[in-house]
Amino acid sequence: MAGAIIENMSTKKLVIVGVTLLLFQALAFMVGGLIAPGPTSAIEYLATKCVDRIKHRQESKWLMPWGPQQCEKLQNFEEAMAKRIEANNIVFAVHIPMPGNEMSPWFQFILVILQLDIMFKMNNQIEEGAVVTIDVSLAYRDDLFSEWTEMAHSFEHRNLNCNFTAAKTIENEGRQYDCDPLPFMEVGSVAHKYYLINIRLPVNERKKINIGIGEIRDIRLVGIHQNGGFTKVWFAMKTFLTPSILIIMIWYWRRITLMTRPPVLLEKVIFALGISMTFINIPVEWFSVGFNWTWMLLFGDIRQGIFYSMLLSFWIIFCGEHLMDQSERNRFSVYWKQVGPIVFGSFCLFIFDMCERGVQLTNPFYSIWASDIGTELAMSFIIVAGICACLYFLFLCFMVFQVFRNISGKRTSLPAMSKARRLHYEGLIFRFKFLMLVTLTCAAMTIIFFIISQVNEGHWHWGDHTVQVNSAFFTGIYGMWNLYVFAIMFLYAPSHKRYGDEQSNGDGGATSGEDIQLTTTITHADGPTEIYKMTGKEAQE
Repeated sequence: MAGAIIENMSTKKLVIVGVTLLLFQALAFMVGGLIAPGPTSAIEYLATKCVDRIKHRQESKWLMPWGPQQCEKLQNFEEAMAKRIEANNIVFAVHIPMPGNEMSPWFQFILVILQLDIMFKMNNQIEEGAVVTIDVSLAYRDDLFSEWTEMAHSFEHRNLNCNFTAAKTIENEGRQYDCDPLPFMEVGSVAHKYYLINIRLPVNERKKINIGIGEIRDIRLVGIHQNGGFTKVWFAMKTFLTPSILIIMIWYWRRITLMTRPPVLLEKVIFALGISMTFINIPVEWFSVGFNWTWMLLFGDIRQGIFYSMLLSFWIIFCGEHLMDQSERNRFSVYWKQVGPIVFGSFCLFIFDMCERGVQLTNPFYSIWASDIGTELAMSFIIVAGICACLYFLFLCFMVFQVFRNISGKRTSLPAMSKARRLHYEGLIFRFKFLMLVTLTCAAMTIIFFIISQVNEGHWHWGDHTVQVNSAFFTGIYGMWNLYVFAIMFLYAPSHKRYGDEQSNGDGGATSGEDIQLTTTITHADGPTEIYKMTGKEAQE
């Protein structure tokens, strides 16, 4: 067995490879930190109060807050009362974006948060468990003169959670409630230049619709979208990294198939990891610039979920294959207790995503955060996911500790060797331990990224739209995944060079005998590396 590149490559070349990968890692962080803008932008819109005097509408009438066809406006509700305009004839209109700007497909998505400005009145207080009913319509157009085309229409219900910090007395009338922001809308693509939102708050005393919700003075929307500059940098990274991983993956598997023995489980899992990395790399997002593919957010989540599952499973198998008895290793079935929960957790993530973004494909105003049960479920899911991610990392640290202890036990075979051979194997052990520490670092950064991503998305729904992760973190972690997968496939590819070929003829007999000691007395089996064979514990031990 010739061994893997990680054992047979000279230290000098290995250091060059390591430094090169480190420079690319630094470049990945610098691209996000110095070139790309922030990942997202948040813009606040104040809804314009328009008057809709057509009581029985046979077709939708779109009310514009500004422009040549702007609606009849109201400054406040006192004006509406003076003009005898009923609440059902008031429409809150919001145009996205602001006047003089255009939306772009590079923005990728639009997430909108709803904020209600509710004033305290002694005779119109917010009741316990108040629910606001919203009649909302969304339209689009691609120039300033064409007619609006309806995109979605829905009746939505949102639970009000408001606090009034002052005493509820007549002196404090007119002061504002402190209300939590409400999830409002999410569109998975930005295929049009202009969007118009018309919001109605229908009142029906007999059916108790919008009764006991206080005196709403204004409606504010916070529109969050991905920055176009960040999108271009992200797409460029994907376009550059896709052929890099694809080429190394094909090269790796070609070397595996040239061997006389069949590939072992570890080699198959490394190849599967390369496939999952290639799958998440393929820049299909380029098509979202020219096509109205609202399912791209959901598809991106699915791709990332598959990669997470493969990466977490790989780390378990990578450590486990250096711990198993020879009778148990090289069998995927022995890992069902570890890999099973990972697959189950990923499936739960998929179901959770389908319950929100899947429904949003037909109704962009739907949100699992809209109800108390949905909010508690989503919050619980984020908390449990974070706890499970931390527990996984602790378990991985324990496995790495066991691998190190197992290797230390095998080092008792080294003193019987010649000095040159002993130094060789000590070098292999050092290289393997260093790779395991890099693996732990990569795992820690991945877990941190996963938790921050979940919390950041939750903050969007909670309304804290100012929370923003720096672009360098996104590009750096993404670059780290690619470089790690690249390094694993490169270092664990079969080498064409044998260490014994570099030894002198006089040392050849001793070397052969020592190889037999390590490869037969210890393992009796082939594997990708000498460390792999050293750590395989036989039943007779």
